[in-house]
Amino acid sequence: MIEVTKCLRNTPYALRTYLQTYDNTVSKYVPLDLFPDQVTLIEDYDNHNENVALKYRQAGVSTVTAAWASKKIVFAKKTKPEKILIIANKLDTAVEMANKVRGFTEQWPAWVGVTFSQEKNAQRHFKLTNGCEVKAVATSRDALRGYTPTILIFDEAAYIEADGDFWAACMASLSTGGKVIVVSTPNGYDPIYYEIYDQSLRGMNDFKITEMFWYRDPRYTKDLYMVKTNDLVHFLLNREEYNLDEVVVDLSMSNPYDRDHSIVTDYVEQGYKPCSAWFEGMVKKLKYDRRKVAQELECNFLGSGDNVFDSEMMTDISKNQVKDPIAKMMGGGLWIWKEPVNGHKYVMGVDVSRGDSEDFSCIQIIDFDTREQVLEYVGKIPPDILAEIAYKWGTMYSAYCVVDLTGGMGVATARKMQEMGYQAGMYVDNVDTTNKWKFDPKMNEKIPGINFNNKRVQIIASFEESMRHKFRIYSSRLYNEMNTFVYINGRPDHQKNHHDDCIMSISMAIYVAEKSFQSLEKVVNHTKAMLNSWSSVMTENKNTSEYFNPLVPQMGRQHPINQGPSRADYEKYSWLFHSR
Repeated sequence: MIEVTKCLRNTPYALRTYLQTYDNTVSKYVPLDLFPDQVTLIEDYDNHNENVALKYRQAGVSTVTAAWASKKIVFAKKTKPEKILIIANKLDTAVEMANKVRGFTEQWPAWVGVTFSQEKNAQRHFKLTNGCEVKAVATSRDALRGYTPTILIFDEAAYIEADGDFWAACMASLSTGGKVIVVSTPNGYDPIYYEIYDQSLRGMNDFKITEMFWYRDPRYTKDLYMVKTNDLVHFLLNREEYNLDEVVVDLSMSNPYDRDHSIVTDYVEQGYKPCSAWFEGMVKKLKYDRRKVAQELECNFLGSGDNVFDSEMMTDISKNQVKDPIAKMMGGGLWIWKEPVNGHKYVMGVDVSRGDSEDFSCIQIIDFDTREQVLEYVGKIPPDILAEIAYKWGTMYSAYCVVDLTGGMGVATARKMQEMGYQAGMYVDNVDTTNKWKFDPKMNEKIPGINFNNKRVQIIASFEESMRHKFRIYSSRLYNEMNTFVYINGRPDHQKNHHDDCIMSISMAIYVAEKSFQSLEKVVNHTKAMLNSWSSVMTENKNTSEYFNPLVPQMGRQHPINQGPSRADYEKYSWLFHSR
């Protein structure tokens, strides 16, 4: 009874005393030793009903979570059995976790008085004699049907492909009480794991965050050292370019279990990156892929997903570009950062939605001379009302306009702007509107605008390239969309339950600006060359006009003559004007 009480009151003690795990380095089972971060994780599981664990690869979190779950079911009362549901993106992943729980359950001593029930004893779903159950399922709408869990465990939650309805159903299943545990390595700004983590940081939910970083794991940090660099992968590949005495701080110690982690944290806050022989080996296995390193080792949301915009760019935008507008209008939907400047070239991108769906309509105006964003409108309004807003602000900035015609909604906006007599110019796809010397009969046959999907990759690439070449954006709404804009099957697109309207509109503006203004510049240069040549000829003629008389041959003339015809000339050639 004393031992039972100790196990119930002290979970870390129970796991260390009675459970073992297989150690590949020595090819045998060893006692389940827990380092400080794992102890903290277990205590958080015991003390909080909602938990989210941020982990690195080989942190042992899945193993420790399975051990904790096995303790919950073998010590549960028959009058209050635990029903554990393990959910993962793939059934194999969920079954693997369930097998770990089964393996640890078998290790508990006989005096706990609990064995496996013959009623249900499969890999995917097994039951104990005290009424507790463990079930493994893949993500689906039917995952919770006929099963009301008391403990929900999401394994590798960042990779679960599900919408908000699935998450809401899962949380509703715990409305009468229970625990939820969300475990994963980061995978960009995914709609479940990251949103739980982010909302917890902002106090929007009751989840307890347990952060686990590899440099606090004593198994991997005996030879820990810190490097002053922004790019640790570059350092590992190009050590010879660094002065090691200046950038490296040695923090190795014989017993890393005694390490004061506040010292490491201080160095991290100063811009140092932790490294060790284990870390170097893992980076090699990941083929020096920065995204994989951020995802698997550094617990970095920003660089871990398959993002279109890299983490360094996004960090710079967040710290040095995003700022509040100088004015907000139209119920906060319209943001202005800079007023129009006479003589500057402005371009307006218009992304159109129905006005009653999940998507928003968006207007972006950029200053192509200073290469920056100056105005943004986001709202849910009908296409014709959007045309009126675009007409007003486009006219104020004299902005060359491009409308997205994808899906047909933009046709109404473009036609409406034409009817209103928009004067600043509208882009017509595959028609050269910049060459005023050339008439194109296609002009009147086409609706002004561009079909975004036909040139999606080129248009997005133009925006991404402009951002790398110091184009400045100021909108937090645009920045948030860029965070969740990823490659899906090789195609740039927004993640589920997120938007890309701001990205679409500013990308169109930049793409058309570069295409149209470059063409216009060629036309202007060509025109200047023609005018200069005319000016040169006219100047030459003017300088020699005193020697020129259209009525007298010029060959052999050496001296200037009086300009204009004489009286004798009129008398001689009067027959040209009238009969004698």
